[in-house]
Amino acid sequence: MTGKDPKSIIDEGAMGRAQWLAVLVTVGLNALDGFDVLSISFASPGIARDWGIDQATLGWVLSMELFGMAAGSLLLGGVADKVGRRPTILGCLIAMAVGMFGAARVHGVADLLPWRLLTGLGIGGTLAAINAAAAELSNRRWRNFAMALMVIGYPLGGVFGGLIVQKLLASAGWRTVFVFGAAATAAFLPLVWWLVPESVAFLDRRRAAGALEQINRTLARFGHAAASTLSAPQPQGERHSLADIFKPALLATTVLVTFAYFAHITSFYFIVKWVPKIVVDMGFAPQAAAGVLTWVSLGGATGGALFGLIATRIGLRPLTVCTLLAGALMITGFGRGAPSLDSLKSTLAITGLFTNAAIAGFYLLFAQVYGARRRGAGADHGRLSPQRGPCRPERGTDHGRRLVARGGGAVGAPGARCRLSVTSPCRTG
Repeated sequence: MTGKDPKSIIDEGAMGRAQWLAVLVTVGLNALDGFDVLSISFASPGIARDWGIDQATLGWVLSMELFGMAAGSLLLGGVADKVGRRPTILGCLIAMAVGMFGAARVHGVADLLPWRLLTGLGIGGTLAAINAAAAELSNRRWRNFAMALMVIGYPLGGVFGGLIVQKLLASAGWRTVFVFGAAATAAFLPLVWWLVPESVAFLDRRRAAGALEQINRTLARFGHAAASTLSAPQPQGERHSLADIFKPALLATTVLVTFAYFAHITSFYFIVKWVPKIVVDMGFAPQAAAGVLTWVSLGGATGGALFGLIATRIGLRPLTVCTLLAGALMITGFGRGAPSLDSLKSTLAITGLFTNAAIAGFYLLFAQVYGARRRGAGADHGRLSPQRGPCRPERGTDHGRRLVARGGGAVGAPGARCRLSVTSPCRTG
């Protein structure tokens, strides 16, 4: 490897132990994000009971960090491209820990909302940074696998966090959920500091003073030979921005992808945000509600893994359409009720499997529909959708009819997905 440029050394070299450790930290960070997003769902029954708030107000409580996530993904993703992945992750972890700790000490909705917004900003920025970090820390052979591991971390955070939350809620109040989240987030600060160096690709691209020396320290840590020079500078081409995906050649594709993703993610977040409150309203204990949500996450982790395996043998378009239709049917089925807690768990585990599998399909769709230069803009555009899911509890509507309506709304997603095959200028599988 001696004498090669840094990018070639990482791409063509073997994955060392230090590289795998860094990738595993990104998996843990994504799991942490998954738990932090669901923490308000776990706490919501206790919040509603203690403060006596109605469902419309609770909808804002459940949604606030999703607004922050959308802003954090768009704004802090750009920061990660300017100052680096590692400092962005560290800064976002601090914001998340402060937000979680602050949420544990509030005594009203007006006090809680800013802390949840701050937590969401940190989550959104972390998600953007670890996507880039996981890819850039891996070699060409193992990059897709490393990215798949990182993605599965999100629902796994809900699974393991949910198991812990059940015990916390059985012996203490909802505030302990946020205290635990703050402690877990703070625990990742030294892990990132010691185990996740700045990516070689970022340092090579930025070409700051002393970049080669810093790159060679990281290469030595990963067990690679030193680079003799930086990669050749990329030619200055046309600047690309979010507006590119609204140009005539991509406008129809962007509209259809946005509608399909919006319809599906609205239903998905409605489920993961409102399930604990719905289960408590059905007469079950808060810790039992947390257990039901854990099964949603377990199904989601399974669905994402299975989708990745099956997608290598079946076309992406028919597989995504099938998972969207199955998810819509399962959401509708849940809205019609279940006779027992075990039946609820089974129904929601299967719902989580199909809905999360469909999200995996959309992520692959973004990569196929948009060219490499527009891929980031397309993905960032999609991140704006999640904030809508839990924020619209219809007044005067019971939970069952509301979920049936959500399931019906999700049916629009596969229709748009099928139409995409006709209008997309790119090959979509």
